[in-house]
Amino acid sequence: MREIKAQLRRLETLGKPVVAAINGAALGGGFEIALAAHHRVVVDDPGAVVGFPEVQLGLLPGGGGVVRTVRMLGIVDALMQLLLQGQRLRPEKAKELGVVDEIVASSDELIPAAKEWIKANPEAHQPWDEKGHKIPGGTPSNPKLAMNLPAFPANLRKQLKGANYPAPHHIMAAAVEGSQVDFDNAIEIEGRYFVDLVCGPVSKNMIQAFFFDMQKASGDRDRPEGIERFDPKKVVVLGAGMMGAGIAYVCAKAGIEVVLKDVSREAAEKGKSYSAKLLEKAIERGRSTQEKADALLARITPTGDPADAAGADLVIEAVFEDPKVKAGVFAEIEPHLAEGALVASNTSTLPITELAEGVSRPSDFIGLHFFSPVDKMPLLEIIKGEQTSEETLYRALDVAKKIKKTPIVVNDSRGFFTSRVIGTFINEGIAMLTEGVPAPSIDQASSQAGYPAPVLQLSDELNLKLMRKIRNAAKEANATGSGWDAHPSEAVIDRMLDEFDRPGRLEGAGFYEYEDGKRTRLWPGLKEAFGGDSVEAPFDDLKERMLFIESIETVKCLDEGVIESVADANIGSILGIGFPGWTGGVLQYINGYEGGPAGFVARARELAERYGDRFDPPASLVEKAERGGTYSDEQPALATA
Repeated sequence: MREIKAQLRRLETLGKPVVAAINGAALGGGFEIALAAHHRVVVDDPGAVVGFPEVQLGLLPGGGGVVRTVRMLGIVDALMQLLLQGQRLRPEKAKELGVVDEIVASSDELIPAAKEWIKANPEAHQPWDEKGHKIPGGTPSNPKLAMNLPAFPANLRKQLKGANYPAPHHIMAAAVEGSQVDFDNAIEIEGRYFVDLVCGPVSKNMIQAFFFDMQKASGDRDRPEGIERFDPKKVVVLGAGMMGAGIAYVCAKAGIEVVLKDVSREAAEKGKSYSAKLLEKAIERGRSTQEKADALLARITPTGDPADAAGADLVIEAVFEDPKVKAGVFAEIEPHLAEGALVASNTSTLPITELAEGVSRPSDFIGLHFFSPVDKMPLLEIIKGEQTSEETLYRALDVAKKIKKTPIVVNDSRGFFTSRVIGTFINEGIAMLTEGVPAPSIDQASSQAGYPAPVLQLSDELNLKLMRKIRNAAKEANATGSGWDAHPSEAVIDRMLDEFDRPGRLEGAGFYEYEDGKRTRLWPGLKEAFGGDSVEAPFDDLKERMLFIESIETVKCLDEGVIESVADANIGSILGIGFPGWTGGVLQYINGYEGGPAGFVARARELAERYGDRFDPPASLVEKAERGGTYSDEQPALATA
C-alpha cells in the first residue's frame, strides 16, 4: 500500500499539471487515481460515476482516498457525502460536491478539455501542498467542529447497533486522526487502518459475498446456447394488493407494459395509486421528473376484465396464499395470454409443483418470489417445480435481469429457501421468551448480531397469525411423514394469539405496543406472561443462536437439494432475509467462523447441549469439517457437503 500511495504522491508532485479525464465509472482505486490529479473532467453520462464503495466490502479507500477527500471537502462532508455510505455520484452531483471540476457533453470533448486546462495551468499543484492550506471546516482543535464531532461516533454506534462492522469506525478514525497531522503522516495512518481491515475476517466475508457471490448470482449460470433471450413486452399482474402493486411498479419502471388485474377496476386503481405515490416522492427528491413519472404510469393499465390481458407474454400471480384461489385466477387469465407465455406465481411458501396443477402448461410455470417492499428489496427467489423446463428457468432469469433484481434459483419445497430459513431465526428469538430471557435483551442481541430488524419487531411485522397459518399448513403436509418436530416458540405464539389477542403491528398489538400505527415500546405484559428475569444465558449465546440456527437450516437445505449453489445461499440470505452482511452469508459464516467449519461444529454442539438438539450439526457438515473442507461453488455443492 505504501508503494501504491507513493506512486500517486509522485504523480501529484511532479511539477507538471495532471488531468483525470473520466469517461466511465471511477470507483474505489480508480477514483483515488483521479483525486491524485490536479483537475478532473467527466463526461455527462449516467454511467460516469465516481465514489468509494469500499465500506460496502468491509474496507476503506487505502490509496489516499480518505486523506485527499478530507483535505478537499473537510471532515464532515468527506465522511457523510463519500466515505461512510459508499455513495456513487453522478457527474452533476460530483461537481456540486467539488470532487470533479468540469463536465463535458461527450467523450470526444474530454481530451480537448483536459489539454486546454493544462495549457492554462502550467504551474498546477494540489491545494494541500500550498503553504498554509487549511482543511475546510477545520480540524478537531477547531472549537466549532470539536463541539459537533462527538455526535459522529454516537450516531455511528446508533446506526450499527453494535454489529460487527469495523470499516465505518476505521474510516472515521482515519479521517479524524489524519486531519491533525501533515499529509504524509495522514497517509500512513490511513494505510494502517486499511491493512487492519483487509487482513481481518469481515472484509474477507463481505468481499466473498458482495463481489464474488454477487457476480455468480447475477451471471449467465451456464446458459445453454439454444435458449434465446426473453424480453417480455406485456405482463399481467394478478392481484393489486401491496405485492402486486409493487411488482407492477418495477415492471413498468423497466419499460414493460403492465396490466394490473384485480376483482374490479376500482381495486386495481388502488394498486396503481401505489406507483403514483412512489413517483411523487421520487419527483420531490429530484430522482425523477413529471414527464418520466407520467410515462411510467401510462404503462400500467388497471382492470377487472381478464380480456385486457390479450397477447401478454408474461403473467405474475400475486393473490392470497390459497391454492384454490390461485388456480381460479390462472384459469380465468390463461385463455387470453400469448402462445407460450411465461406463467409465474409470487407465492412465498406454497410448493410450485402443486400450484402447477392449476395451469394448463406446467412446463412453462415457475415461482417468482418477490420480497416486500418490492420497489426496494433487490432479491428475486426463482423456484423450479418438478415440471418446470430448463427454458422456462432461463426465461425467468431474463425477467430478473430486465427488472433489475438479483436472482437466486432454488428447487421446490414448502417454504423454499428464504421463508424456511428465516422461520428458524424468528422461532429461535421467540423461543427465548420461554426461557425467561428479557424481551429487550432478545431484540438487542439480534441487533448486535447484525440483523437489520430486531427479531421480535420483525415478528410483529410478519404477523403471528400468518406464522401459525404457515405452521399448521406445514404440519398438515407432514402428517403422513415422520411426524412434527414441535418448537418451543409455538407455545408463545399460541398464547399471544389465543390468550392476549396480540398478533402484530397490523392489528396494533403484538410483542410491541403501537399508537396510530407507530411502534412505541415493548409490551410490558411480556414480563408477566413469560417471565423475563433470567440473565444467566451469556449474551454471546443469544446472538449466536440466531446465526447458527439459520446456517444449520441452510446446510439441511443444501443436503436436500432445495438449494444447489453456495453463492445463491449466501446472497439470498443477505438480500432476502436480512442475514448480517458482515458474515458474508449463511454458509460463508460457517467458513469464516473461528476455526472454520470445525470451530462451527464444536460451538454448535455446545449450543445443542444447552438449548436443544435443533443445534446438532448435520452429518454432512461434520464430515466436511473433519476433512478440512469449506462451502464453495468450486466443486458441486451437494457432493462436497
